[in-house]
Amino acid sequence: MKIDNNQLLRFTTAGSVDDGKSTLIGRLLYDSKSIFEDQIEAIANTSKKKGFDGIDLALFTDGLRDEREQGITIDVAYRYFTTPKRKFIIADTPGHIQYTRNMVTGASTANVAIILIDARHGVIEQTKRHAFIASLLHIPHVIVCINKMDLVGYKEENFNKITKEFEEFSSKMLTKDFRFIPISALHGDNVVNRSENMPWYLGAPLLHTLETLHISSDINKVDARFPVQTVLRPQREGFYDYRAYAGRLASGILRIGDKVTIMPSGFTSTIKGIEGPSGKLEEAIAPLSISIELTDDIDVSRGDMIVRSNNMPEAAQDIEVMLCWLGDADARPRAKYTIMHTSNEQKAMIKEVVYKIDINTLGRKSDEKELQMNDICKVKIRTTKPLMIDSYRENRNTGSIILIDDSTNETVAAGMIV
Repeated sequence: MKIDNNQLLRFTTAGSVDDGKSTLIGRLLYDSKSIFEDQIEAIANTSKKKGFDGIDLALFTDGLRDEREQGITIDVAYRYFTTPKRKFIIADTPGHIQYTRNMVTGASTANVAIILIDARHGVIEQTKRHAFIASLLHIPHVIVCINKMDLVGYKEENFNKITKEFEEFSSKMLTKDFRFIPISALHGDNVVNRSENMPWYLGAPLLHTLETLHISSDINKVDARFPVQTVLRPQREGFYDYRAYAGRLASGILRIGDKVTIMPSGFTSTIKGIEGPSGKLEEAIAPLSISIELTDDIDVSRGDMIVRSNNMPEAAQDIEVMLCWLGDADARPRAKYTIMHTSNEQKAMIKEVVYKIDINTLGRKSDEKELQMNDICKVKIRTTKPLMIDSYRENRNTGSIILIDDSTNETVAAGMIV
């Protein structure tokens, strides 16, 4: 299969504390020669000051001062690199259980999730939580890197035991493409180059796997959804009668002459003109930022959605959502939150917790109704005004929401509409 050299692959790393995520990314960057000499020199000097004999690879991603002082990753650190075969964006997320919300952030746009497992400890609760979140977010590919193989003597039986345990757990998940690679990020085994210490492993190293994975677009090209962000009404000579609606085309294709409906009002019109960053267009394909002119003067405002009249989303105030609770504080019963959905912002209330997920068994706990940090659950939400929704499975952009606590302005939950 031919790989597009310009194709961008977004991947996230996740795992428990000290599983070696930042070291793995540092090894990827260092061995693939994706780091400038001055950066290497600066990191080498910092490593020397910290008492390392060689280069501390984790410092290539742990860029915040607090992270370096504590020796942990406390935020989502993004890095960009390119090989002759592909371009990459890496989201390195923290491992502490209280920062699982950062993993949700880093994984929300990923094509691939890399989950690290310490070869000494095997599959633990945080491993299961990260794997389930990756599945919940419909990440199509998961690469399980069993790290620190050097600390278990590079033994094949350790690798096989952990692989079997993970496969038994993941059999209930939506994601079906799981790949397993035994590595030592510290020494570089099976990261960029094949390991001489594990001749029993016949698969490809991690970088080769990332370079050759088939990545299909995660943008829905069928259902045209244009959330309006702002109304353009320039008051200058030649533009007094001009009115256009600007935003980012969330999914699908819109063309001049398309019959469209404005939701939730239900008014209909026809697309008169489309303009993109480079000028006038005959058609626009998601995710392009555009402005649209209609043939009729209709009341359209921010939060409305322009869709093709023969293909409309559901307008709903009662919504069922798979929710990841991210807030430090517990959810308050029937408390009001602000819900953000595309460009639409409304007040909302969690009406009911249908069930919570037991992360160890993936079973449902219907008797528990309190929501605490890192809980994953199915809830019913009611909004003050209709949202124009699709299921997350069909459309990531119009199928996702976040909840914001009005008193703290903190994002307390991320959800996928079912």
